[in-house]
Amino acid sequence: MHAFSDPTSPIYARLTGMFYLGIAIAGGFAIAYVPSQIVVPDDPAQTVANILNRSALYQSGIAADVVVMIFEIMALTMLYFMFKPVSATLSLAAAITRLSMVSVMSAMLFFHAGATLLATSPDLMPSFNASQRADLAGLLLEMHRAGVWIWQVFFTVHLVLLGALIVASNKAPRLIGIGLMLGASGYLLDSVYAFAFPDAALLGALRIALLVIVTLSELSFALWLVIKGQSTATTAQHMAVSH
Repeated sequence: MHAFSDPTSPIYARLTGMFYLGIAIAGGFAIAYVPSQIVVPDDPAQTVANILNRSALYQSGIAADVVVMIFEIMALTMLYFMFKPVSATLSLAAAITRLSMVSVMSAMLFFHAGATLLATSPDLMPSFNASQRADLAGLLLEMHRAGVWIWQVFFTVHLVLLGALIVASNKAPRLIGIGLMLGASGYLLDSVYAFAFPDAALLGALRIALLVIVTLSELSFALWLVIKGQSTATTAQHMAVSH
């Protein structure tokens, strides 16, 4: 428990970085890999068949989602206390926006539950035939996917605030903070692209470029915390920001 008691200690920073890396690994599995293996665009019947035939993989994706949310709670709490001396207001705002993202993620699990029930419980909604049940399951999975575009809005704000806190502190290189602030808009543009302008090629290319920047910045920040920990030195500038 002592490792969680001192937000200025290297071990505290390393634990925070480990949670952050855990989010990246579990999130990549749950958000990218599993859907690519289960969901077949425009073919809900095959998607339902994949849920049944590859149930272990599908359930593993849901479990990974839960792991992400648990790690998110730990990471956002630890980041709040780590950056509170820099700016209590901005650190709290960063924590709230990330918690809002986790709340959306939690709600998204209901759509997974509905799709699972439709795929595995033939007695559910008996007035629907197999094709209708598959279509409904497909709709629920699409709604789950849309949830990603919603939580990305909150995550954009969080990363801008986190980047600003990093720049104003000595917790990690300023370049990482700048990369987070610059690349964060990639998440927002990804949501705008998906919801409103799916045919805008230039917007699509720009969001990818920004997402590459922010992903590299997030991984760099997590690895920096794990490998380097954090400096305990406090400059007059940092103290001025905190006041």
